[in-house]
Amino acid sequence: MIIISARGQEHDKVRGLNAGADDYLTKPFGIPELMARLRVALRHAAQKPEDVPPVYDREGLKVDLVARRVWLKKKEIHLSPLQYNLLAVLVRNAGRVVRQDQLMKDVWGESRDVTPELVRITVHQLRHKIEPDPVRPRSLKTEPGVGYRLEALDE
Repeated sequence: MIIISARGQEHDKVRGLNAGADDYLTKPFGIPELMARLRVALRHAAQKPEDVPPVYDREGLKVDLVARRVWLKKKEIHLSPLQYNLLAVLVRNAGRVVRQDQLMKDVWGESRDVTPELVRITVHQLRHKIEPDPVRPRSLKTEPGVGYRLEALDE
């Protein structure tokens, strides 16, 4: 969803984005800009999985997206809300690389305080909770210069 509005104040944009919009475009704007934003929205819509299974279960890591619970080798582990949200985004995109800037947007929202370093720290903390050997991760992989990928479910 793209909001097109004459209201261009920052609090209006934040309210619209927090309400669920994917983009916010203020008047006046040019048709080329609108078309570019529509192409981006269509690209993102094509990348989103249609039928994400509610439970991710691979190599002892089990994530229940409905119950918001995580287990490693049948033992429940507790994640901070930030760590869980990061993991949930990766689960919903399992098998695909999620760009670092997309993680920043999906997990932290429009916060100005989020940095790539904060994403790396959160991934590091998450690996120490969900990987048997965090130094040699088997599930949560780094794609250098791009982002992160949670391995796809075994077929």
